[in-house]
Amino acid sequence: MKKFAAFTLTLALCACALAGCASDSSSAAASGSAPAASGSAGVQSETPAGAGELNLYAFDGMFPQEVLDGFEAETGIHVNYSVFDTDETMLARLQTAEGGDYDVVIADDYIIKMAIDEGLVAELDKSQIPNIGNVNPVYQGQFFDPEDKYTVPHGAGIMTIVYDPALVENEITGYADLWDESLADSLAIIGNYRVVDGMALKVMGESYNTTDTAVIAEAGERLLELAPNIRAIQDANTQDLLISGEVSAAVMYTSQAYLAQLNRDDLAVVYPSEGVGFGLMAQFVPVNAPNPEAAHAFINYLLEPEVGQQCFEYMGYYCTNQAAEELFSEDIRALLTLPEDFFETNTVEMIETISAEADEAHMQAWTAFRSACGA
Repeated sequence: MKKFAAFTLTLALCACALAGCASDSSSAAASGSAPAASGSAGVQSETPAGAGELNLYAFDGMFPQEVLDGFEAETGIHVNYSVFDTDETMLARLQTAEGGDYDVVIADDYIIKMAIDEGLVAELDKSQIPNIGNVNPVYQGQFFDPEDKYTVPHGAGIMTIVYDPALVENEITGYADLWDESLADSLAIIGNYRVVDGMALKVMGESYNTTDTAVIAEAGERLLELAPNIRAIQDANTQDLLISGEVSAAVMYTSQAYLAQLNRDDLAVVYPSEGVGFGLMAQFVPVNAPNPEAAHAFINYLLEPEVGQQCFEYMGYYCTNQAAEELFSEDIRALLTLPEDFFETNTVEMIETISAEADEAHMQAWTAFRSACGA
């Protein structure tokens, strides 16, 4: 029986890459923490004058409660954690508030660029973030904030294929292999239209961000040929279908791939040979934040090595805090850090905002594909 979850309009990759930022009910911190490594750099956040409260706005499931409690214990600042379901919801709320109401927002790369362009994001005062040196430089200088004036990375995502070698007839090395008829009714995919349409684009040798509507329409035709293989289009807890053996392969967010591997070490993980969709989540301070001093203190706190370790083991996104990486156990480090040569050996592309006409072509292709899948 095919399963199709309700479609959520989102461009986010996690992972994301966040990220793909699908919220998974089975998210939990990995058991066991490695002892602190020598040389880990962490400066505790000072209590700002008039500390009070901090209003945090992010996806659900981003923080273990002990991290939020730890910030209050360290600074006396209470964290009010509000959640949004999509990046578009966040941006609309921030627009209505004219860059106010919230002190720290964590969102996906493409939407942050829109917020910066609209003047809704404040420049950071790096003097208030002494732990900024803990950010892995490979994740800095990205398209949405090329000079790192406004944001601090908080998790990276890769669109990943995960499969059960015992249930497939042929090795899977890229998106093109998912069209093989041997995978009939045994493939699960996330419900992100730019990502799924993008699979066909990459098979065609095209960019995720093409604005050629004829090319996007052709990708839609390619997707129709994939429909017989689709058992589920499901944005949340996609990994559960693979863990249980209901499907033999799945295209999923980074956090879902992390959970799948924690539960089953026999699964194979593939970075698609045609090109990898890559995305970042990042923290920023809205331009009219009620408590910008507390915001900077919170960002600095999250960059402490031990705090970063807690966050990334809980979230399951690729770690952007290089000081925290040293604290992972060997097994967890393999799941939460990319290979050193990843960006040299893979073609990596971030999904960016495109024209309204191109986006409409994507939606038409996506709608036809879902219909063909019985959704």
